[in-house]
Amino acid sequence: MTVSATSSATTATTTTSSSSSTSSSSSLTSSDFLSLLVSELQNQDPLNATSTTDFINQLTSYANFTQQESINSNMSSLASSFSSLVTLNSVNYIGHTVEAKTDTSTLSNGSATFGYSLSSAASNVSISISDSSGNVVFTGTGTGNSGSNSFTWDGKDSSGNQLADGGKYTISVTATDSAGNSVLNYTTVTGTVTGIDTSTSTPSLTVNGVAVSAANILGVTS
Repeated sequence: MTVSATSSATTATTTTSSSSSTSSSSSLTSSDFLSLLVSELQNQDPLNATSTTDFINQLTSYANFTQQESINSNMSSLASSFSSLVTLNSVNYIGHTVEAKTDTSTLSNGSATFGYSLSSAASNVSISISDSSGNVVFTGTGTGNSGSNSFTWDGKDSSGNQLADGGKYTISVTATDSAGNSVLNYTTVTGTVTGIDTSTSTPSLTVNGVAVSAANILGVTS
């Protein structure tokens, strides 16, 4: 199809209008889409009019565009509602003791307790504790029972110096079977939920002073 302008003035007006529309909106709306179709009909060459097939295809595109806009709007509304629901459910954890998948805890009263899960019995279990700067402050060994295991660190570094309460420390566990294959599933901490953080799209719980995703909660112990 060929679209012809009636005069240079019309062309200038159309250009100005288009430029103004572009500056006022960075995205195409359904109203803009429909206006383009109407303008196409008004300015088409009578000797070379838009074919019925082409016009039907354009109308179909318009219908699909409008439907997609509606779906996007509904999905945004649904996501907002889901986020509010997750936040509401997270509030119920406050004050309860939970077990969660994570590897970081806060040194409190001179100790920090971690857990780890093994898919099968381990022949060798090595444990290291690092501070918030990534420096290893302690290395040792742990139990290798299949399933859940617990490790309590006394808060002392490898030289026997007692570290101050309040610091955040991360555990790293290496567990292998007799063939040297890793049998580690994940590490955990157990602590009381003292608050929630809703500043991100996925609310997190504060457990032992550390942010933990609500999705990583394994269970409530009390």
